[in-house]
Amino acid sequence: MITLYSGPLSLFSRKVEIALNEKGLAFQRVVVPFNQTTGYDPRHPEVLALNPKRQVPVLTDCGLVLYDSTVINEYLDEAYPEPKLMPDTPVERARCRLDELYGDEILFQALKPLMHRTEPPSPDRDRRIAQAADALIAEEGLLRHYDVLEQKLAERPFFGGRLSVADIALFMSMFFIRRLGGPSLDGYPGLAEWYARLKLRPAFAQVVAETAEADRRLSFPVKLRSA
Repeated sequence: MITLYSGPLSLFSRKVEIALNEKGLAFQRVVVPFNQTTGYDPRHPEVLALNPKRQVPVLTDCGLVLYDSTVINEYLDEAYPEPKLMPDTPVERARCRLDELYGDEILFQALKPLMHRTEPPSPDRDRRIAQAADALIAEEGLLRHYDVLEQKLAERPFFGGRLSVADIALFMSMFFIRRLGGPSLDGYPGLAEWYARLKLRPAFAQVVAETAEADRRLSFPVKLRSA
């Protein structure tokens, strides 16, 4: 039995959940405690025992322990190959990994200055002003990333020939940008259509709905912009 240690607002845990559900795999989900003030502290004891990085996601399968969403999703695609979430050729797989990295590292780093918006406002006025200024600068940078992604899609339905781990990673970072009140997708028709279409897939729709519910319980309300 597959077990996934996940977090209610963990972008990278949700990546793995989408992959598991796209593949139709049964799994037990252990949701670790989280709040907007202390995060995941104190850390879940089983996560501490299993992952030297001390964070979710962690996946166990028949005695195998894995951490890091990219490693986990590649394992799932090799161990449970249908439907495939990695392309067929070495060149296509390399491009897919780069697109996944773009979502996980480049786009995720670019959205971080928006993350304070779901936290309780700082009592320090100067800090609040600095956070707001940093967020505005970050939003300008995010629009440049939208340009890159619009060009990468080039009117294709997915970032590769079919749905892949790259689409999952990029979707999750785009979803977090949107839930944090980031720039709308107006003016980016290819990216907007791709995003809207993925949100309708059951595996993606479940993550969107569950994250929205977690935000209602755990997060400071954020004023969202139109898509």
